Amino acid sequence: MKIFHVPCLEDNFAYLIIDENTQEAAVVDPVEPDKIFEAANQHQVHLKFVLTTHHHWDHAGGNEKMKQLVPGLQVYGGSFDNVKGCTHQLDNGDKLQLGSHVNILALHTPCHTKGHISYYVTGKDGEDPAVFTGDTLFIAGCGKFFEGTAEQMYQSLCQTLGSLPKPTQVYCGHEYTVKNLHFALTVEPDNVKTQHKLSWAQQQREAGLPTIPSTIEDEWETNPFMRVDLPDLQVCSSSSLCHLPGKDACSKLFFL
Repeated sequence: MKIFHVPCLEDNFAYLIIDENTQEAAVVDPVEPDKIFEAANQHQVHLKFVLTTHHHWDHAGGNEKMKQLVPGLQVYGGSFDNVKGCTHQLDNGDKLQLGSHVNILALHTPCHTKGHISYYVTGKDGEDPAVFTGDTLFIAGCGKFFEGTAEQMYQSLCQTLGSLPKPTQVYCGHEYTVKNLHFALTVEPDNVKTQHKLSWAQQQREAGLPTIPSTIEDEWETNPFMRVDLPDLQVCSSSSLCHLPGKDACSKLFFL
């Protein structure tokens, strides 16, 4: 299995997932279809289906054109989301297979939208685990609560996604990492791993390189929205003296 980034719009990422045995591919959130089609041709793969994380235009807005470019293309999305161009609705636990070696598990991760789906992908025998988290889990952050509650986000992050194997690579929908890590350090200024990751992320961006993927283990260590059970973070978010940017969103997730 191979995974390739396809930068889209200002800070979005679509992704090609390729089964190397058959050269069949799936694409996650192909908002700019021409770029996806070009990338598929470059890697000499046959596009089999679209995996849509949620209905927002910057993720699902290219689905209809993708169907025009690739006749017979199957478009998957959450059953509780109004995903444009969707041909197959998914519920939590539904499984797909790409080619002969790539297995895909749909995980319902609501809050950003009601029907948001994350896709847990493994190679043969569970090798090379990866998860495509759309706008639920970002590197060192999480998505806005457009259609859900803090309780739902907690479950999506800390229970559903957090229960995946620690080496699982995290591919999210936007390049927000540097900004998110700056905020994480306002919450945990002494977190050495966050300090190091911010320095690395800044170097990546200065070189024009992505900061994605992360891993589930990295997120447990540096993402304040997955560390909400720590007493130090709860004290920080509940402080009446806190005037940090993002405190309101932060405290929602901390249930305070």
